[in-house]
Amino acid sequence: MLTLNTILKEINDVPVNRLEELYQLVHSMTPKSKQTEALRKKILSFAGTFSDLSNEDYNDFLNQTKNSRTKLFDRNIDL
Repeated sequence: MLTLNTILKEINDVPVNRLEELYQLVHSMTPKSKQTEALRKKILSFAGTFSDLSNEDYNDFLNQTKNSRTKLFDRNIDL
């Protein structure tokens, strides 16, 4: 049976240009619950980001964001 140390030694021999591929392979074998938990933690890291804004500033931010999106996505483009 392989040990973690044996596997890690083999990983050290993987060429640098193939590490991304190896990472994706290992990640594809990770149980979905771990992937979901990692995503949940990333999302929650933004929790409370706007808590230091006053209601007025937060509403201004929301309005500005809405206006920017409208200008960006509601325009006619000639192709």
